Amino acid sequence: MQPSSTIFLLLLGLSSCFMLPISNEEDSRDSQDSDEFTKQDLEFAERYLNTHYKLRSSPAGILRKSGDTLASKLREMQAFFGLKVTGRLDEDTYELMQQPRCGVPDVGEYNFFPRKLKWNKNDITYRIVNYTPDLTKAEVDRAFKKAFKVWSDVTPLNFTRIRSGTADIMISFGRREHGDFYPFDGPSGLLAHAFPPGPDSGGDAHFDEDELWSTDSKGYNLFLVAAHELGHSLGLEHSRDPGALMYPIYTYTGNTGFLLPDDDTQGIQELYGAGDNDPHPDHPKTPEKCDANLTLDAITELRGEMMIFKDRFFWRLHPQMVEAELVQIKSFWPEIPSKIEAAYENTANDRVLLFKGRKFWVLNGYDIVEGYPKKIYELGLPRSLKAIDAAVHISSRGKTLFFAGEEYWSYDENNQVMDEGYPRYIEDDFPGIGHRVDAAYQKNGYIYFFNGPMQFEFSIWGERIIRVLRTNSLFWC
Repeated sequence: MQPSSTIFLLLLGLSSCFMLPISNEEDSRDSQDSDEFTKQDLEFAERYLNTHYKLRSSPAGILRKSGDTLASKLREMQAFFGLKVTGRLDEDTYELMQQPRCGVPDVGEYNFFPRKLKWNKNDITYRIVNYTPDLTKAEVDRAFKKAFKVWSDVTPLNFTRIRSGTADIMISFGRREHGDFYPFDGPSGLLAHAFPPGPDSGGDAHFDEDELWSTDSKGYNLFLVAAHELGHSLGLEHSRDPGALMYPIYTYTGNTGFLLPDDDTQGIQELYGAGDNDPHPDHPKTPEKCDANLTLDAITELRGEMMIFKDRFFWRLHPQMVEAELVQIKSFWPEIPSKIEAAYENTANDRVLLFKGRKFWVLNGYDIVEGYPKKIYELGLPRSLKAIDAAVHISSRGKTLFFAGEEYWSYDENNQVMDEGYPRYIEDDFPGIGHRVDAAYQKNGYIYFFNGPMQFEFSIWGERIIRVLRTNSLFWC
């Protein structure tokens, strides 16, 4: 089917794409950056911003400062993603442009297509026209059925598969030019695209056959990409929320137990209303770093970078970074659970330990060390202990403290044994911080204990609280 002229104009640049990085504008004021980006980068930048921010192409194919300037479009992009707004292609913007993403233009808050396009009925049909050889037909069928269920669970929408004829949503795999004016570009480029509700091609979703499709973290997870694209097929635009399914950047979030985030739920229900039988009514929200009631799950450093864990996310905070970057745990470590309960770094052996339940994982840099996870009792903790709440390494003493409930243990890292005389009560040795610890880290002779929305700066040598701060002061809020 060929898209109508209305759909064609509406969807200019709506290909879901996962693109490579682009470059900075060549400006004499920013000559220090010019040698970092090539002419090829600049040409790619033009294509990228034209696709995602409707930058008008220059006749020479090189970005120029006129009309819809590169600077204005870069500012628009930087504002959308919460980057420092400079109007120049700095390193952070360049890195973000490298990430796989959807090609639907990035417009506005929780966003819909222009005029809030939606289906004017609740019973919608779909048809899988062809299949990828990367997966069995049954796997493809299950991926799309599961993706549709994501949306039907929270709305009155009903999706029925048909096996012949024309459905409301036609699903197909294709390569390069595949008949809709939006050609794919081979491996690792555009992943998929979808059209908003409407006649002809409206609602249709196309997936690039040159990609490797999978049911796990290899290549691209078909279910996750399909669920995102079907959001577009139903009328949703992109969200600024980095935890939302409709966030432009592709993120692997795990293959089981997927819960539609609150942001997406609100968006789709704004269009279609709520359903009657939501199986998971508590839709996860993305944490706000400056929330006055912010609490933490775990905190550690990794080679000078702070990693602050909350729910399925962690913030990366580097001393040279102005803003903390929020990322999903699964996007870094698909094998690790989507919630971390304790963490600490031992700089002596360049290892970071992450804990969840009775298991722990060891990182060397960002790589999981072979042979993990292991059980926490292998560290000498009681076999009856189901989880630890927090951990902190005191490098000057070669000790690591493990907190669980009202008690804590001391672990000798050099001899790899628990110290005798433990567990002890937290309140006895760290008076004033409360009876339990959510998270902790050590820096410059102080332990920072987090308990609910408060943090306590505790002097290791003075053995007393020096300051009481809000948890969110970590982010200079």
